[in-house]
Amino acid sequence: MTASTLRLTLTRWLGAFTGFYKPSPSEIRALDIVSRFLYAARSVILVISAQAALIAGLLAATSRAFHWREFVLVFLGFMIAHMISNLSNDYFGYRRGHDTPDSPRMRYTIHPLSGDIIRPASLVTGILMLSAAGIAIAAFFVLEHGWLAGGFLIAGVTLLFAYDAAPVSLKTIGLGELAVFLVWGPLMVGGGYAMITGRVDSAVFFISIPYGLGVMSILVGKHIDQSEFDRGKKIRTLPVLLGERISRALEIAIIVLMYAVTGILIALGVITPFSAIAFAAFPHAARAIGTLLRPRPDEAPPDYVGWPLWYHRKALVHNRVFGWLFILGLVIGALWPGLRL
Repeated sequence: MTASTLRLTLTRWLGAFTGFYKPSPSEIRALDIVSRFLYAARSVILVISAQAALIAGLLAATSRAFHWREFVLVFLGFMIAHMISNLSNDYFGYRRGHDTPDSPRMRYTIHPLSGDIIRPASLVTGILMLSAAGIAIAAFFVLEHGWLAGGFLIAGVTLLFAYDAAPVSLKTIGLGELAVFLVWGPLMVGGGYAMITGRVDSAVFFISIPYGLGVMSILVGKHIDQSEFDRGKKIRTLPVLLGERISRALEIAIIVLMYAVTGILIALGVITPFSAIAFAAFPHAARAIGTLLRPRPDEAPPDYVGWPLWYHRKALVHNRVFGWLFILGLVIGALWPGLRL
């Protein structure tokens, strides 16, 4: 492989982790198998798991109990689990007849099976390979931390299975949004911290709340956008159960709570005042709230990318900015951990 070919290949792989939604299916089908698999796994959204791992690592560093080996394994484990979750969601959505050609899922991004991007056998093989890597990482932590790792592992696998693979999945009974908050908040941040340091700290679970709420806001926004379709398929997400107007009010409350909880944590001295830098993301929050105060348009504006997702996009952009700023505050706080209100 020449240097130029290697650069092109790496650029293609990196492209799956950047941008907002997708190239066309025909463009993706022309790529190599690794690139196609990365697009199929919706790698662009893996940033939320990367941020959760970084928050856990920075809190461990603040406690002066950071270990590089454990952090790297936590980071890789989170990414692997998220990819498995995305692929599993598509697999079961396809098998249950939810991901049909007229579904929102098929319109805003590619689908590995319905879009003929990857053969079913290749998809299953990829999931098995990811699972093998995940099991190896889990085994390491169980051997190192015993029951502590085992408890977090059981909770994670249970929620991963229950979200969309169980016969009656959490996604279809209005509990999927809460499950996402628990996973990307207390479970990932609190559990990641425990795996890196070897101990549980109750304060970490409270610190995980703003970020967990942010990830929940992404899913609530997405489910509002596709609630009409989900209602027709009898997929009872939380917005389907609550209705659009109440769900939009709930989404606004979630976004406001991200800042309220952050402020309370700073005021109580749980995190350093440097975390107040996360409030610099509020202009994005204000734009998201302004969008949520108005009904969704009937059709996409000119050159809009990602339709029919509308509220989801604002929530995703806001959470990405909030997450990086929250992380920046924790980086500075790790350097000067003694400065508290």
